[in-house]
Amino acid sequence: MNELIILRDARPSRSDAVKNREQILKTACDLIADRGVDQVTMSAVADAAGVGKGTLYRHFSSKTDLLEALLDADQHSLQERTLAHLRENPSEPLENLHWFLSEALAFVERNLRMLTSMDMLTPGSSVYHPAHLWWRQTIRGLLAQARPETEVDYATDVLYMMLDPGVNYYLMIVRGYDVERVRSGLCKTCEQLLG
Repeated sequence: MNELIILRDARPSRSDAVKNREQILKTACDLIADRGVDQVTMSAVADAAGVGKGTLYRHFSSKTDLLEALLDADQHSLQERTLAHLRENPSEPLENLHWFLSEALAFVERNLRMLTSMDMLTPGSSVYHPAHLWWRQTIRGLLAQARPETEVDYATDVLYMMLDPGVNYYLMIVRGYDVERVRSGLCKTCEQLLG
């Protein structure tokens, strides 16, 4: 599954530029968690990070660019944890599937406001994004290992769509279900699909 990693830019950066970028990302993450994505401006990020606006805009040309970088960092973390988990538990595909569904759902819940602020509110809008397509590949691979006799592609697509930010915005924000209820429903749906 190592081919699922989305590779980062391999060009080296100056250490101060790397430090500034990391500080900006951490600050933006903290501000968004505290105030919400709509209330955080680029100026507020620059001020709180202790960098000039020129430095901020050299790293991120817009707020959307900054949000994408935050999502990318979290996505890479999820990929790394997933690969490590699958290496450590190679003979448990069904348990691994439940683990992965829970982790992917946690990613969506953690980033829901950012994802929905980036026009990903319509169900299905993010499922074509390359960063999310590896989720489908992971789900399909684990389903095929756990229950090769099932209709793997259909079951994969149902579970994958249940991770969509638009779907989860509806469940968590509109309907008011807490993340544990959504996670439990996702796992029960998985069990029903697998018979």
